[in-house]
Amino acid sequence: MPALPELKELERIIQLGQPHLEVDVLCEIDVQHKRFPVYKLALGNPDPSLPAIGFFGGIHGLERIGSQVLLSFLRGLLTRLKWDKSLQHMLQEVRLVFMPLVNPGGMWQATRANPNGVDLMRNAPVEATEKVPFLLGGHRISKHLPWYRGLAGADMEAENIALVRTVQQELLSRQFSIAIDCHSGFGLRDRVWFPHAHSVHPIPHLADILSLEELFQQTHPNHRYLFEPQSLQYRTHGDVWDYLYLQSQEQPGKTFLPLTLEMGSWLWVKKNPRQLFSRHGMFNPVAEHRLHRVLRRHNSWLDFLMRATCGHQEWLAQGPTRLRLQERAVQRWYRP
Repeated sequence: MPALPELKELERIIQLGQPHLEVDVLCEIDVQHKRFPVYKLALGNPDPSLPAIGFFGGIHGLERIGSQVLLSFLRGLLTRLKWDKSLQHMLQEVRLVFMPLVNPGGMWQATRANPNGVDLMRNAPVEATEKVPFLLGGHRISKHLPWYRGLAGADMEAENIALVRTVQQELLSRQFSIAIDCHSGFGLRDRVWFPHAHSVHPIPHLADILSLEELFQQTHPNHRYLFEPQSLQYRTHGDVWDYLYLQSQEQPGKTFLPLTLEMGSWLWVKKNPRQLFSRHGMFNPVAEHRLHRVLRRHNSWLDFLMRATCGHQEWLAQGPTRLRLQERAVQRWYRP
């Protein structure tokens, strides 16, 4: 296997977690006479009546920190399973699904896109309903330019097909599910984005997003995350989480909350301007102490999401309370 550190760590974790993990290779990506597997790992109770959470990373090959955060979290979970009875009991009530390295070919090539030059976050068959930023919002001009969507009418890329099928089978089939996708590369602050990216219209589950944020604020009152719809910053074509969220809306009564952790990499550059001269430095913490701090900080967020998924019936708003939350959320994010 080629020397891709994140892939090596993932395969070490698979060995570590053999008694607990279900492991599948969803597809294999050929690049430069090498072949990289795209893994799906699952643990916990597979009962479809129970809630599930999916953890996704490495969709953009340059953003290695997303994969590293998930691998650190997963290793910690598997180590704790040997002695942590509360975690053992919780995993009887929830399903965990991991795709920590969705785009190994792009990571090997040190590119945002996959080996075909396609940006996987601009590749889904979703068209923006409002104007998008030139190039950044997704385009079909050339694969040699960033944010390329792929050819019009073509199937999604193999990596995206694997991701979509995983979400459809493992998450959308359940009454309640959450997805968290780990990225970096925007702003001075860590953000939690939620749909839509293709439209400025509020989503039907806005009350659930606000309820989840307030629960997190109560549980971790000193957190540094900024919750907001992605459309508040910019809009795009082809967002895969918009595509999956819209699919979930075809199943009334089910709740699917796709979230994106956008780690504020500009802060790392601000603290170490020399990172500007490194392609990886624009998207990842370079100093070892800063990397360790990032890995520690996001563990609490991922652990919270896992526990909130398990206990979702205790915090999801219903009836008049839900209507009031929806109104507050619209006022906050859409009518400043």
